[in-house]
Amino acid sequence: MLNFTARKVQFATCLGFFIVLMDVSVVNVALQALRQDLSASVTDLQWVVNAYAMVFGALLLMAGTLADRFGAKRVFMLGYALFALASMGCGLAQGLGALITWRLAQGVGAALLVPTSLSLLQHAFPEEAARNRAVGWWGAGGGIALAAGPVIGGILIATLGWRSLFFINVPIGLLGLWLTARHAPRSPVQPQRSLDVPGQLAGVLTLASFTFALTQASALGWASPMIIVAALACVMSGVLFVWLEARAARPMLPLALLRDPLLASANAIGVLVNLVFYGMVFALSLYFQTIERLTPEQTGLAFLPMMAILMAVNILAGRLLQRTSRRRLATAGLLISALGYLLMLPALAAHGFAWLVVPMLLAGGGIALTIPTITGAALAAAARHHAGVASGLLNAARQVGGITGVALFGFLVRGAAPQAFMQGMHDALVVCVVALLAAAALASTGLRPTLQPLPHTTP
Repeated sequence: MLNFTARKVQFATCLGFFIVLMDVSVVNVALQALRQDLSASVTDLQWVVNAYAMVFGALLLMAGTLADRFGAKRVFMLGYALFALASMGCGLAQGLGALITWRLAQGVGAALLVPTSLSLLQHAFPEEAARNRAVGWWGAGGGIALAAGPVIGGILIATLGWRSLFFINVPIGLLGLWLTARHAPRSPVQPQRSLDVPGQLAGVLTLASFTFALTQASALGWASPMIIVAALACVMSGVLFVWLEARAARPMLPLALLRDPLLASANAIGVLVNLVFYGMVFALSLYFQTIERLTPEQTGLAFLPMMAILMAVNILAGRLLQRTSRRRLATAGLLISALGYLLMLPALAAHGFAWLVVPMLLAGGGIALTIPTITGAALAAAARHHAGVASGLLNAARQVGGITGVALFGFLVRGAAPQAFMQGMHDALVVCVVALLAAAALASTGLRPTLQPLPHTTP
């Protein structure tokens, strides 16, 4: 029976993950409003989404290291405070540049929140069965955000304008901050844990140049000298990052973590799943509002089948893990999701929302089975003293996937003419099916149980 403190910690972590994903879903509903109010192009809209995701992904490993060094509770609270402040800045922004700048700050807060929330769960629930259920509820917090976000966002845009989408994060963040300060116990600290500043800078440069190249390719084209330079910078800084981590006495990312088959498979699946999910959320948002001419409220309701099932199935996944293996559950979830995206092809051709309901349920439900499964696998593969960096690594991988999906699918649906746009949607769905089948193959071969966590390495 869980004690009262553990339940409070669980609620605080779920709330933190809630506001991080809430911000993703509501911004996608606001794309058309932002396009009209700020005269934004498709590339500008990609930056509103990806500026947040870029910093989020780039700083996740550092956030995990900070959690291990200074204690997950302290870093988690800092993330709450910064996220609330940056949300206020987004709501008050008077131009596209200011909005993107505050979105970058939001990404910092989100990076501090997510891996530390998993670290708190790791310490609050040392027994694996209880931890699997807690991670299921944690994922459900994100599912609730994704489900409620489009509906609430559509209503807020229609009644109070797009700025209210950011203002709503402020009271939620303050509530989470208060709950954490009052109920979360002090987290263990590792003062000797190195921040590895050179490695962190190399990692940030890698992801920043990667995001720039993918996002600006929609406007400049892949042959642009600027895109080529950015791609080369990404490769060179990525090689530098690995070289630095291999030679550092106390690396931010112990490379032994990357050599574990279970953790490596979970990370690769995370990349592919987020590529598909966030890329299609972006593309479908444009489809509903530009092709089907839906209002923001109607767009939010259109996403409800896909998002609502995330909430229910995330909780179910934690319970199913007590009856079946991670390998089987993740493989089944990925195949179900692949079927859902495959069925979207004839559904979009039929031009009726009713045809999309079942495919969206399958697509969202399959992914909801997968995410808590690979999260539990990553936490089980790493020893407790590496809980922060392991959760940071998984979530960084997922953010890379999300950035890639938004940039790639934004490039595919960049055509203004309906026929060109729909051809891009068709191509995007084909990419989704192929990516999910590849992820299912990885899950079937790579998510095999390990007897014990990775051995101790120098923190």
